[in-house]
Amino acid sequence: MLARGGDPPDPPGPGSARQELPRAGSTRQDLPPLVAVAHGSRDPRAAATVEELLDLVRARAERCGLAGLRVSAAYLGHGPPSPGQVLGALRGGPVVVLPLLLTGAYHSKTDIPAVLRAASARSGGRLQISYGDPLGPHPLLVTALERRLAEAGVPAGDPGTSVVLAAAGSSDPQARADVARVAARWRERRGWPDVLPAYASAAGPSPGGAVSALLAGGAHRVVVASYLLAPGRFADQVRDEALAAGASAVSAPLGAAPELAGIMLTRYAAARAGDAAAAARIA
Repeated sequence: MLARGGDPPDPPGPGSARQELPRAGSTRQDLPPLVAVAHGSRDPRAAATVEELLDLVRARAERCGLAGLRVSAAYLGHGPPSPGQVLGALRGGPVVVLPLLLTGAYHSKTDIPAVLRAASARSGGRLQISYGDPLGPHPLLVTALERRLAEAGVPAGDPGTSVVLAAAGSSDPQARADVARVAARWRERRGWPDVLPAYASAAGPSPGGAVSALLAGGAHRVVVASYLLAPGRFADQVRDEALAAGASAVSAPLGAAPELAGIMLTRYAAARAGDAAAAARIA
């Protein structure tokens, strides 16, 4: 059985009618394991970053009364373990799968559900898989972007700074729309002169092209916020292109940011709750 979770604004806390959480420090044996599915990369830095993020999720789960939550990574490609391998190693029962993706692109809508349907069928009904929403869009992602820009020496909302929001890119219109909404809301929230979406692949403008366009339009200073999960080919490409085009700074990928760990536990709670108004079965 495969169900798709909803997207409440925050994870249920202690005393919530939707979920009873134990005291911090206690260990829950009945928690469905969490399997986080990332795209995968040949660059070893990417998998290392995913593992760092999952360490944060485990630590945060401990503090919020989910001690003992089993959290595992799986990768769609470029290296093991695959989602099928991770799920096949489970004895059965409920499990929550989350796509470690920043937009609702093809992978989260098509690739991962297909893999999960196959795993569910192979289990002969042993596994009850709940499929949660991707990391983005979510307001905490903007907080994480600002964290990484601050590390690069860029204060949030600097009135003399325009921003390029550099994503991996997708041919999926929904994914591009997600990135465009993040850019528009970020500009409105912080008052940046401009926040221009750009893409490392599959769509335009490129990060270098966006930097050049803003500078040509009179921007005093242009910085690039990397809307990427982990280091790798795209992150290196974004940095090299942007600096060559005249960007003053390029932030690191979001990586193991505490905001992402919080989003993951929010998505976990939503998928586990199985809100009847939002849950959808994937046949």
